Amino acid sequence: MKYKIFKVMEKILISACLIGDKTRYDGKSNYSPLIKDLLEKYELVPFCPEVEGGLKVPRQPSERINDSVIMNDGRNVTKQFNDGAEKALNICLYLGIKIAILKDGSPSCGSTEIHDGTFSDKKIPGSGITTELLKSKGIKVLNENQIEEFLKEKVD
Repeated sequence: MKYKIFKVMEKILISACLIGDKTRYDGKSNYSPLIKDLLEKYELVPFCPEVEGGLKVPRQPSERINDSVIMNDGRNVTKQFNDGAEKALNICLYLGIKIAILKDGSPSCGSTEIHDGTFSDKKIPGSGITTELLKSKGIKVLNENQIEEFLKEKVD
């Protein structure tokens, strides 16, 4: 009897917009050409915390103001952002995911910077709601600008 041996690839949670899904607030994606390199070594689990939290595409842009997330029309969408973050964490726990690559600048996924809450396109150092939750539970969070370096680290 012949048996097939399957190599189990490590799973990475990744912002759905980075793989080309049109989940951004404006209905566009943030496709990263480095996705194909990641797919050679990892199983990617696409996820958009904003959509999974109940927000539609397209939608008004949102920005984080302290612990709240507000749309530019004044609607408070903190609950949807928190719900999406909890779902992201649950997926990571269920699938044993220890690394997430999320879109920087986002009020959900930002890992080094977010918009400043004035809707003036100004960014400040900070983290998104999902990033904070995942990091607090020991999940390593990277952004799209760190993919190339991450791939080099894993080879060496």
